[in-house]
Amino acid sequence: METLKPRDAKDVEDAVRAAIAGEQPLEIVGHGSKRAIGQPMATNALLDLSALNAVSNYEPNELIITVEAGAPLADVKSLIDSKNQQFAFEPIDTSGLLGTPADAGSIGGMIAAGLAGPRRIRAGGARDHLLGAHAVSGFGDSFKAGGKVVKNVTGYDLCKLLAGSWGTLAVMTEVTLKVMPRPESERTLLLRGLDDIAANAAMTMALGSPYDVSGAAHLPGSVLRTTAGPLGEIGAPDQALTFIRLEGITASAVHRAASLAARLASFGKAEILEDAASSAAWAAIRDVAPFAASGPRALWPVWRIVCPPASGGKFGQALARESQGEVVYDWAGGLIWAALPPSADANAKILRQRVEAIGGHATLIRAPEPVRQAVDVFHPQAAGLAALGQRVRASFDPKNILNRGRMLRGAAT
Repeated sequence: METLKPRDAKDVEDAVRAAIAGEQPLEIVGHGSKRAIGQPMATNALLDLSALNAVSNYEPNELIITVEAGAPLADVKSLIDSKNQQFAFEPIDTSGLLGTPADAGSIGGMIAAGLAGPRRIRAGGARDHLLGAHAVSGFGDSFKAGGKVVKNVTGYDLCKLLAGSWGTLAVMTEVTLKVMPRPESERTLLLRGLDDIAANAAMTMALGSPYDVSGAAHLPGSVLRTTAGPLGEIGAPDQALTFIRLEGITASAVHRAASLAARLASFGKAEILEDAASSAAWAAIRDVAPFAASGPRALWPVWRIVCPPASGGKFGQALARESQGEVVYDWAGGLIWAALPPSADANAKILRQRVEAIGGHATLIRAPEPVRQAVDVFHPQAAGLAALGQRVRASFDPKNILNRGRMLRGAAT
């Protein structure tokens, strides 16, 4: 495969224009950490953005950072952490799930994938923190969308379309993101032994309280039988764990944790994890450590299911029972990670029928290439929505040059 390694936005323009002229689709990568997600693509050319790795501007007092798309996410996080700041949406590190080198993701990949972590229930997703972007469209033209302040949109907020587009609309070269102060302290309430339905109720009660919950997750006991790391150290085999996180200044976090523990007393006596122990547990939940590629479920396909939180416990419990699979709940049941026993279609037909019945959707995050060729990795859209999406793609990339076929099965040819 031919690899093109542009040094700047002008080189990206030239590469895209050459691809258009030669009718040669391009696979877009930052550091390639998420190449195994999506439909397999048929292309002989790779556009490698890793040389676009500079931090263009960082203004800690203004809570904004402008950085080139190929910059390593780990380096940028280290930079903003030095100023006691963070990306509030907690971008997931997929290396554990996919078996790729740790901390290999790029800023552009973070935005293109749009995979937010547990704090999404309070802080929103990646697109909510993307203020502006420079990119090259499928016409080979550079464009700028958004700006460097929160209230900067007078027309279409085009940069939001790039978040979650998996590189199919444009090649991002530079992005401006909002950063937020890191909380002074965090406390996590830990409830043991709840079944999925009771845990769903406890998390719903916590989110409906006035205590500003920033994370709510549940791990059934069966998941913890073979889970190592922070979650394995906290739990015991076959004993379910329910986590509810509160953050802020120390006095406030301590007070709110005690008050919420009293409110949740009917679900059992809550233990409290403080600061480092809490952070380690939530990092493992964010990165779906129980389904790591280095663990006993390495060969199991992994699905990311988004559904109404109120339906999550019942749906997940039934799915695990009937498929003999395992599930992990985040976003108070609104996000379900499901590892299902291997099959030719990764149980896609049955899973999607059931998730559509509750108004949700499912994305296949991990599966061997033959399985990803045989099923729709991204949830099929209704006809009207699919037609709208196609018109949007055509307006950015009329010749389908960029990441052709990554999101639509059969579109790679």
